[in-house]
Amino acid sequence: MSNTNVLRTVLLAIGLSAAANAADDACKVLFDADRKMIVTAHHSYQTQVSPGHKDPKSSEAIFMGGLKGAVYILVSGKWQRSGWGPEDSLKQKEENIRNTKASCRYVRDETVSGEAAAVYTIHTESEDVKSDGTIWIGKSRGVPLREELDSGVSPGKSRITVRYDYSNVRAPDGVK
Repeated sequence: MSNTNVLRTVLLAIGLSAAANAADDACKVLFDADRKMIVTAHHSYQTQVSPGHKDPKSSEAIFMGGLKGAVYILVSGKWQRSGWGPEDSLKQKEENIRNTKASCRYVRDETVSGEAAAVYTIHTESEDVKSDGTIWIGKSRGVPLREELDSGVSPGKSRITVRYDYSNVRAPDGVK
């Protein structure tokens, strides 16, 4: 092999390694932000549009913060305390990370509800589902502010949009 070809091979390997490390770094940012969000008090608002369903499906959840914090979900217009807590969410998150191939990249900076955010894309593949998403990570707190996820579900794709609010979070009135 000529010196030129050796140099090209080495440069290609360095470039591929750098690209893989950049993707790993971007995924780490997203996974760390997700872990932080789970243990930070927040109110999430989710909308899901699924194939074959005429109307979007909306849901809400309130995480009171901390590993032992309560989680409340809105079911059929009524708030209830979930039996699933932040510790369970973190365990599930870790299992998902282990069992899913992910590639991530930083795209640009934007503002979400007046807050500076870094925008990332993520592509994930598990045994059952492939998905593509865009996630806005707040620069000041390092938590997700917004997510849009397109997931391949038979017979088509489902789109989930989530907005996170970290201000004035409190448990719903009258729920124990």
